[in-house]
Amino acid sequence: MNTKISSLFVKARETALDVTRRMAVAKVAPTEKQAQILLFSVGVICLGIGLSGESFATGVGAWNANNGGDIEDQRIANAVSTLFKFLEGSFGALIMAASGIGAILSAAFGQYKMALSCMVVAVGAFILRSFMNTFFNTTSLSIGDDAQG
Repeated sequence: MNTKISSLFVKARETALDVTRRMAVAKVAPTEKQAQILLFSVGVICLGIGLSGESFATGVGAWNANNGGDIEDQRIANAVSTLFKFLEGSFGALIMAASGIGAILSAAFGQYKMALSCMVVAVGAFILRSFMNTFFNTTSLSIGDDAQG
């Protein structure tokens, strides 16, 4: 029994020494992986500190009914309707044609993954209007000249 306890202490001491040795080596000459992990951790901490004020609903500039604030979504609706006009109009046709030609050229040169990606973009640009009408509420958006008033 006494030898088991002493062996546990020896094992704990060896583990502690191993950890301290690894920390000392990482401090003096860190590997590339250790440096990347450290920089990633510092970045996450900086983002967490910087965005912590935005995460609270009672922060500065937050909207709530007690302040009498109101969300003005007309500007958002105008931006979305303008984007839809571009994507459903001649710009969408240009994207579809360019992606189709890119898919044909990529397949001719043997780049089948790129050809598949170009085909997804071309078909997506082609069915954008029906996709948006099916899955999102686009009837409340005033598209065209009505969006200005």
